[in-house]
Amino acid sequence: MQLVKTTRDTLLRPLQIVSGIVERRHTMPILANILIRKEGESVSFLSTDTEVQITTNADIGSGADVTGTTVAARKLLDILRALPEAGDVTMTLLNKRLTVQSGKSRFALQTLAAEEFPTVQQAESFTASFQLPQKTLKHLFNMVHFSMAQQDIRYYLNGLLLVLDGNKVIAVATDGHRLAFCQVETDQNFAREEVIIPRKTIIEMQRLLEENDDPVSLDIAASQVKLTFADIELISKLVEGKFPDYTRVIPKGYTNNFTIGREELLRSLQRAAIMTSDKFKGVRCIITPGSLKISSTNADQEEAVEELEIDYGGDSVDIGFNVTYLLDVLNNLKCDQVNVALGDSNSSALISIPENADFKYVVMPMRI
Repeated sequence: MQLVKTTRDTLLRPLQIVSGIVERRHTMPILANILIRKEGESVSFLSTDTEVQITTNADIGSGADVTGTTVAARKLLDILRALPEAGDVTMTLLNKRLTVQSGKSRFALQTLAAEEFPTVQQAESFTASFQLPQKTLKHLFNMVHFSMAQQDIRYYLNGLLLVLDGNKVIAVATDGHRLAFCQVETDQNFAREEVIIPRKTIIEMQRLLEENDDPVSLDIAASQVKLTFADIELISKLVEGKFPDYTRVIPKGYTNNFTIGREELLRSLQRAAIMTSDKFKGVRCIITPGSLKISSTNADQEEAVEELEIDYGGDSVDIGFNVTYLLDVLNNLKCDQVNVALGDSNSSALISIPENADFKYVVMPMRI
């Protein structure tokens, strides 16, 4: 039975959309597969790791039959990528084997039954539903994603806190050493709601979202979030747990602050970082009226010193930071200048964008 007949690129796109979450090594071998369902011309492609599920559709079906199967995602993707761009591709299902053919190239792949594929159970009701433009949601995630923890024992940090509050949608991420906060205003009004979206889902959404004004529908349930945009539906389990109170972490009332060119500061820190070691990424910052001095040393007694002129008339502050945390935020921002606010050498620093209250980045000091 012929499932699909189309061009290589038309078939490649939905496979690339769903294959990002497929695990090569899994306790359930079928999860290395994607589920392909055909109803007449409509063909759906679905992948899941039991935590996240992605579905997309394409009108590339051949014939009026209704059928389904599962096949190894990576193998099928590798085959299609290796085929010539020109020419049609057909996929045929016969005797539990999927045959992919293009010109004189032919591949026969093993399949597993569609009925055995464990799809994620969708929530029956949602506590909140709203829409944002794709580029707005992508911006929210981009501004904070780098502060998410990776495999932290405090599992609630391995994700992003999404907050609905009045007319604002807020994203917050922290790994316990730094915290990133970003908010956008909408023309909608929300009851207060907080959910933690897993790290893997955020990374996948950044890959899938595009810089356009097309809407993304977000539906939040007690333990699940559903995101629908273009011809893609992504369902993700939420992380259970209590996220730290970010409002208490963000410093207020600092009087020692200065504004500096983002690119200038980034380049100086990149040069100073050369002299740090893999085990110790500390840089020392000495801020005095009119001057910012950045220095780093390593176990071989090598040293880097950078001096920058700044418009600053506050207290002298001698403070150390993990340079990676500073580079992460400066690389991620697109603004010309950043504002740095400080307390003393034992207090966290606050990095923000001048005349913009929608983004804040807090970084803890380290002993040098």
